[in-house]
Amino acid sequence: MDIDSKKGFAVESALRDKRMPGGIIQVCIAAVLLLGLPIIGAVSVGRPLDYYLEFPPLTSYVKHAGFSWTAFTLLTAFLVAGILPFLWKMLSSAVMSPFAGLFFIRPFPFWGWIAVSSCAVFWTLAWNRFEWFSFLQPYTFSPIWFSFIVIVNALTYARSGKCMMKDRTCYFMMLFPLSALFWWFFEYLNRFVQNWHYIGVENFSSLEYAIFATLCFSTVLPAVLGTYELLETFSDPFASLKRYVKTSFMNRKSTAWTILVLACLGLAGIGRYPDLLFPIIWLSPFLIITSLQTLRGEENIFSRIAEGRWRKIVLLALSALICGFFWEMWNYYSLPKWAYSVPFVDRFRIFEMPLLGYAGYLPFGIECAVIGGLLMDFMVSSKGFKTVSRTSPEDG
Repeated sequence: MDIDSKKGFAVESALRDKRMPGGIIQVCIAAVLLLGLPIIGAVSVGRPLDYYLEFPPLTSYVKHAGFSWTAFTLLTAFLVAGILPFLWKMLSSAVMSPFAGLFFIRPFPFWGWIAVSSCAVFWTLAWNRFEWFSFLQPYTFSPIWFSFIVIVNALTYARSGKCMMKDRTCYFMMLFPLSALFWWFFEYLNRFVQNWHYIGVENFSSLEYAIFATLCFSTVLPAVLGTYELLETFSDPFASLKRYVKTSFMNRKSTAWTILVLACLGLAGIGRYPDLLFPIIWLSPFLIITSLQTLRGEENIFSRIAEGRWRKIVLLALSALICGFFWEMWNYYSLPKWAYSVPFVDRFRIFEMPLLGYAGYLPFGIECAVIGGLLMDFMVSSKGFKTVSRTSPEDG
């Protein structure tokens, strides 16, 4: 690992290089659009609001389209065309020692070993149906993910000497409640498309469900951003992505207006055309926020690709995909659990998720960084909070 990578651990620098004074306004506008437009669209076609406001959400009312080889083939070709150039660039340009990725500058910390043990215990409890543990069975998923979060921080600490949990503790802790709120938005949007549903929550009261779900949702941002920070320590395989294709159209105001309008129209239409527009629930939050940032003349998560610096985008997408694998794996034998109904491509499952469904994790990683960056901006602008020295290298 190079010297710059050892220094470059201010997560706020990794997420954004320029402060955003309008962050709170952007979040409020995005929240209003995300909450209001789907309801307006549903009401406009005569759909009852009871469908979308049921809590806990148990009723199934969306009949999804069946599998389509045409859709599966086209989407596969689109994903391969988008991913292959980056993969080729990395493989053709990487020059590194075969043991570079295994290098630790510190011993794996004792608190990391505690987390490994905790993960093993709760994984065992989650995947078995011990009668003596049945009353706590529904609450095993969250401890697994709390353990995972500590493990990735421990690995980061062992590789770099720093990690979010130890060096930006206030930011790290605030990610948990923000994460819960963040994912509740996706749960709300899912009510209009019903791409996933939960099994084993039928006997939860509203309060029990709220507590259970909020604990689980609180781990999303810390897991993805912690994994991103860990991947940052692997500098060599991704170094070539700091100098790649320059793309400036994402930073134009005309593009921002177009994306903002399309995202709003998509949100208004998901209740009417759930099978066609369901991808918008994964794209709309960060598209709306980044569009507003561009219209205000501020930097956003895509600003650096105008200079050909794609490393951050790729690492964020990969971080979410790694977390997605573990989410789906640990979900598979857990109870409660979730299951999917994805139109057109619902085959070739890896755990409960259809193969092409994993593509949704790629933009989700970018989404997590946008929200994490807004939190950092808010904390830095608040009196009494001092950020880490901005010594990170030029990010990609």
